[in-house]
Amino acid sequence: MKKLLILGAGTAGTMMANKMRKKLPRDEWDITIVDQFKTHYYQPGFLFIPFGMYNKNDVIKSKNKFFPTGVNVIFSSINNIEPEKNKVTLADGKSLIYDQLLIATGTRTAPEETDGLKGKLWYKEIFDFYTIEGALALADFFKTWKGGKLVVNITELPFKCPVAPLEFAFFADAFFTKKGIRDKVDITYVTPLPGAFTKPKATKMLSQLLEQKNIKIVPDFNIMEVDNDNKKIIDYGGTEVPFDCLVSVPTNLGADFIENSGLGDDMNYVKTNKHTLQQVDFKNIFVIGDASNIPTSKAGSVAHFAAEIIEENMLCEIEGRKLTANFDGHANCYIETGYGKGTLIDFNYDTEPLSGTYPFPGIGPFGLLKVSRLNHFGKLLFRWIYWHILLKGRDMPVSSEMQMAGKKL
Repeated sequence: MKKLLILGAGTAGTMMANKMRKKLPRDEWDITIVDQFKTHYYQPGFLFIPFGMYNKNDVIKSKNKFFPTGVNVIFSSINNIEPEKNKVTLADGKSLIYDQLLIATGTRTAPEETDGLKGKLWYKEIFDFYTIEGALALADFFKTWKGGKLVVNITELPFKCPVAPLEFAFFADAFFTKKGIRDKVDITYVTPLPGAFTKPKATKMLSQLLEQKNIKIVPDFNIMEVDNDNKKIIDYGGTEVPFDCLVSVPTNLGADFIENSGLGDDMNYVKTNKHTLQQVDFKNIFVIGDASNIPTSKAGSVAHFAAEIIEENMLCEIEGRKLTANFDGHANCYIETGYGKGTLIDFNYDTEPLSGTYPFPGIGPFGLLKVSRLNHFGKLLFRWIYWHILLKGRDMPVSSEMQMAGKKL
């Protein structure tokens, strides 16, 4: 019996467990998935919690609900991978042998990487919203906050869901306007990027939205430390930004065991061929989602599009055929802009976001680089799609490859 081992049971790993169980003969292939946590989080929903739009129960379910019959599940942390031996060692010392390995261990927030971020104000006046604990603590804080300097700061690139901090700033504008204290809340968006986003056309549009909503932007800010006593963040050039409430996007890192395994870069992201999605040194190791170092967004849509590529290429590798699927870095993101509206961007390695319609040319129903109520509903609908279609590895009527039809150059 041959063995497929999947490390990580988040979005990407769960999708692939479902896809590969359908493809690989049960009498020939044993599939095992390993994860240290039993709870599955709908992470895009964390953004909605601080503003009272979602609660904890809206974003959590048991991981066991989404594993297909015929997949072995082990809940354990991982010590290391020995790729030369096709072996993974768990925290308790138990070893798992594999013929094919899929790494889907995602990324984690590491606030301890920034001096002072996890200081005495952590979860008192300094928060993140990328963890359930941070989102819930911030929701409680906002219930009674009377206003002041609200600073949204990205500490370092890359990080998962690159549009989420912008969405947070837009939501904050609408939230405090509705509460009647927007004039008492000064919102500043602080980023290491030279602008609001990484792609020029999207940056122009999003910068205009920030300006319209009276949200100041401080670009090229590379944070050195958080001064808890004087409540300010300081970058390496000496620029200081004061805050009364700091909402941080902490440094993101790959899984710790990647460092022990010699498969990753200096941030523990697995070195991955950006087109085949194989680990660069070992052909029987594939990497999906946030765990990889491919140069595209760490977003759920990327994992979804990449899953189809890995499904095909892994079958090619198993059957000894030339790999036939090629990943183009396709990503798309709904961006909440507040007041029940949103926008949508669609791009890949080589093509920046363009205006037009998605997913069907000329029909949509969603508008690219356009602020509309329908795009907002698309974001809300995605939660149902996530739980009922995406995680279960079911097909969706969208192409894994970015399509130019319907887009305006």
